[in-house]
Amino acid sequence: MSSSDKIRSDGPAPTAGYSDAARTAVQETTKRVQEMHGAIADTYFGILRRMPLLSAPAQLVRAAHDTIAGGVYGAIHYGSGGLLGAAATVERRATGFAPGKPPGRLASGLRSALNGAFGDHLAASNNLLAIRMAFHVGGVPIALDAAALRQTFAEAGKRLCVFIHGLGCDEHCWEGDDRGAASEVDFGRRLQAESACTPLYLRYNSGLPIAHNGAQLAGLLEELLAAWPQPASELLLIGHSMGGLLALSACEHAAAADLRWPHATAMLICLGSPNLGSSVERLGQLTNAALNLSRITAPLGKIAATRSQGVKDLRHGPGAPRRDPAHDHIAFRFLGASLAEDADHPLGKFVGDGLVTLDSATAHVIEGDVQSVSIGKLGHLQLLTDARVYRQISEWIAGLDDHQQLGTR
Repeated sequence: MSSSDKIRSDGPAPTAGYSDAARTAVQETTKRVQEMHGAIADTYFGILRRMPLLSAPAQLVRAAHDTIAGGVYGAIHYGSGGLLGAAATVERRATGFAPGKPPGRLASGLRSALNGAFGDHLAASNNLLAIRMAFHVGGVPIALDAAALRQTFAEAGKRLCVFIHGLGCDEHCWEGDDRGAASEVDFGRRLQAESACTPLYLRYNSGLPIAHNGAQLAGLLEELLAAWPQPASELLLIGHSMGGLLALSACEHAAAADLRWPHATAMLICLGSPNLGSSVERLGQLTNAALNLSRITAPLGKIAATRSQGVKDLRHGPGAPRRDPAHDHIAFRFLGASLAEDADHPLGKFVGDGLVTLDSATAHVIEGDVQSVSIGKLGHLQLLTDARVYRQISEWIAGLDDHQQLGTR
């Protein structure tokens, strides 16, 4: 049995992917439109019924209206269900979304975006599109046993660097140009060449609650280090956006469960992680609340409310990371960005990287080896491949080497 087979064989067989997801989306959207249609009709027919000469005709027209509208929406609901149900059967046989056959990069990116938006629903319905957390190499999940790791990482070193993507992304988001372009760098490839780091890439369902994913990551890291070919290895964690929050959450779960991997962790780097929440999600919550104020727009509020719990968790964030005795030896690094050229300007701090403010990205109340850095003229997604970000990461890791050399003297 291959590594991917071992990982995918857990649990019941998943249902079809896009077809089932599309059927649910069409049917739920149809319900919301029907509810809005009904609310609008109630408003206007209610006015007509209060007019003496129009009350009786209005009731007759309303009865006909309800019969026709009910038939139309019923046809859409059941027709789409039958059509997309048939498509699901075709999809199981004819697409890349079949057990044991990983999707290509484009399909993987779309799948990750869907997980970011509706991942909790996909997981609850056992949809094939729901991503199971695993470390991936070449688009394929790897099993965390010594034989599989030795085969996959034939030249495994003692320093592992785990990259954790953000909301709606996958491991491919870390792949920069790295062909001489001044602005883009493949962090993993460069760190492997320059700092003797073996890069590993986590893929996970970013629509699930952050605490759930953090607990799952804590368990995977424990399995990873226990099976890694090189004993007494050193672990580095680099998380972008939500990925940084997952890394911090995993540290908390590991401390509570007295796991061993935090003792091997030398550094945790958060790139644009919304420790104090994302202003975009707070705006989304306010919009959702405003839609629910009116009976007519409330169905739109229901549609907005279907966004995943992972997204909703970004509204306030977990709060600034706090000190834990189990983490005293870990070097924590926080990097925030601003769209403004001058990151220290009040406006630059306010707009942040377009999704996360500088205060949110650099906030902490951790004591010990902690540093925060801000970079200007940089957007949220550019943090993944920007050459200046890489230079800062490389400098931080070089500082680890200097510290270790001083400790051995």
